[in-house]
Amino acid sequence: SKANVYFDGKVVSHTVRFADGSKKTIGLIYPGKFHFGTGAAERMEIIAGNCEVLLDGTSETLSIEAGSFFDVPANSGFTMTVADCICEYICSFLEA
Repeated sequence: SKANVYFDGKVVSHTVRFADGSKKTIGLIYPGKFHFGTGAAERMEIIAGNCEVLLDGTSETLSIEAGSFFDVPANSGFTMTVADCICEYICSFLEA
C-alpha cells in the first residue's frame, strides 16, 4: 500500500487490509515528539525500539519497550516521544 507520511517524514505508516475486513497499520517513528488523534480505539504494539507515551487526559507517562503495547480509547489521542532510535509499531483497531 502507499505510504502515509506525517510530521515531515518522521512518521511513516502503511495500511494492511485483511480478508475479514479488519485492518492494521504498520510503521516507523523517528526520534521526536508527536501527538496522534484516534477515531477508533486502537492497540499500539511496539515491535522494535522504545518510546514514552502520554495518553490524553492522563498525567502518567508510560515507558513502552519492544514487545509491549498500549491501548488508546476511541475519540482520544496520545503523545509519543521517541528519544534516540527508530520505533517500529503495529496498530490494531479494536472493536468497541
